[in-house]
Amino acid sequence: MNPSQAQALEKAILRKVYLRLVPYCFLLYILCYIDRINVSFAALTMNKDIGLTAYFYGLAAGAFFWGYCLLEVPSNIILEKVGARIWITRIMITWGLLSAATAFAVGPWSFFTIRVLLGVAEAGLFPGMLLYFHRWFPQRHRARVVAGFLIGIPLSTAIGAPLSTAFLQLDGILGLHGWQWMYLGEGIPTALIGVSVWFLLTERPSEAKWLKPEERAWLDGVLAEERRMVESVRVHSIWSAMANPKVWVLTLIFGGIGMAGVGLILFLPQILKGQGMTDTRAGLLTAVPYVFGTLGMVACGWISDRTKDRFWVLTITCGCACLGLVLGAVLRDSLWVLAAFSLATVGFYGMKAPFWPIPSTFLTGPALAAGLAFINSLGNFMGYLGPIAVGYAKDATGSFEVGLYVLAGAAAISCATALGCALWLPKPVRPPALALGD
Repeated sequence: MNPSQAQALEKAILRKVYLRLVPYCFLLYILCYIDRINVSFAALTMNKDIGLTAYFYGLAAGAFFWGYCLLEVPSNIILEKVGARIWITRIMITWGLLSAATAFAVGPWSFFTIRVLLGVAEAGLFPGMLLYFHRWFPQRHRARVVAGFLIGIPLSTAIGAPLSTAFLQLDGILGLHGWQWMYLGEGIPTALIGVSVWFLLTERPSEAKWLKPEERAWLDGVLAEERRMVESVRVHSIWSAMANPKVWVLTLIFGGIGMAGVGLILFLPQILKGQGMTDTRAGLLTAVPYVFGTLGMVACGWISDRTKDRFWVLTITCGCACLGLVLGAVLRDSLWVLAAFSLATVGFYGMKAPFWPIPSTFLTGPALAAGLAFINSLGNFMGYLGPIAVGYAKDATGSFEVGLYVLAGAAAISCATALGCALWLPKPVRPPALALGD
C-alpha cells in the first residue's frame, strides 16, 4: 500500500470514529458547562433574592472548585480502573440533580454548600473525557479532536445565554423565581441524558462493533506504538507523574488562563448590565465573545495539528487573552468592550486545543489519567481565585477595572511560561503512520 492510500485509509477510519464519538461527547460537555456557568445569569436576580454581595457571590460561585479540585485525581483514577462508561454516567446524573437543587437555595450559605457539592459531583468529567479520547485518537489528530469537543465550552455560553435569560422571564410562575426555573430546566435534562451514556458510549476500539476488524486492529496498533515510544523514554507512576516538572509547568500555563477565563465569564453579564442594559440584553450580548471563542478554538486546533506545533500556538493564544483583558478594562464602559472580550475568549479557548494533547507526549496509562486530572485540578483552583479577585475589587472600588487587570496579569504569566516552553523545550518525536494491516 503506497503512502497516499495509507493516508486515505487513516482519514476514513478516524472520520468514522470522530463522527461516532465526538458529537455525542460534545453534547455532554455543553450540558456540563451550561450547568456550571448558568450561575452568572442567575446572579442578575438571584443575588438580591437570597442576599449575596458581589464578594460573597464570587466566593460561593467559585466554591464549585473546592470539591472539584480535591477529587479530580481520585475520580480520574477510578475512571481508568472501572471504565469511562459507568463513571461518566454516574458523574452526569449526580451533577444534573445537584444543579437542579440550586433552585432551592434560600441564603448565602445554602447556595455556597450546593456549589461545593456540585463540584464534588462533576469532578473527573473533563479529564475523564480527555483520557477517553486518548484511547481512540493518535497524537497527530488530538488537537483537532480536542477542539471539536471543547467548542462545547464557548458554545455552551452562546447557547446558555439566551436559554438562561429565557428561563428568567418565567419569574412568578407557580410561585418560583425565574432563576429557580432556570436551574430546574437546565439541571433535570442533564441527569436524564446521563442515563444514555451507559448505552451509547463505546469503551475502547477493541469493543467497537461499528468498526471493521481490520480497522480496529489498525487503530489499536497505532495507539500501542505511541504508548511504546513514550514508555521507551520513561514509564511514570501516578506519583512520579504528579511530581514531574513538565506537569507543573503545564499546570501554571493552564492555571493562569483558568483564573482569567473563569473570572471573566462569571462577571461578564454584570459588566454589561453596568452599562445600563436590561437583564435580557446583557444575557444575550454575553454570548457574542464566546462565538468568537468557538471559532478560535477550531482554528487553533487545525493550525496546531497542521504545523505539528503546540507551544508557539499556546504562546500566541495566551497573549491574545492578556491583551483582550487589558483592552476590556480600558473599554469597560463602552460597547466596544465586547470586541476586547472577544479577543480574550479567542485566547482562553484557542489555547485548549494545542494544550491538552501535550501530556500524552510523556505520560501513558494511569500516570496519564493522574497527570491530566492533576493539571486540570490545580488549574481550576486558580480559576476559583478569578471571581474572588474580581468580586473583591468591585466591592472595594465600585468598578470592574482593577479586577480585569488582575485577570490580565494571570494570563500574562501563562503567556510568558508558554513562550519559555516554545523556546527551550524540544518537540516530541511523533510515531510514523501505520498502513492498514501493519
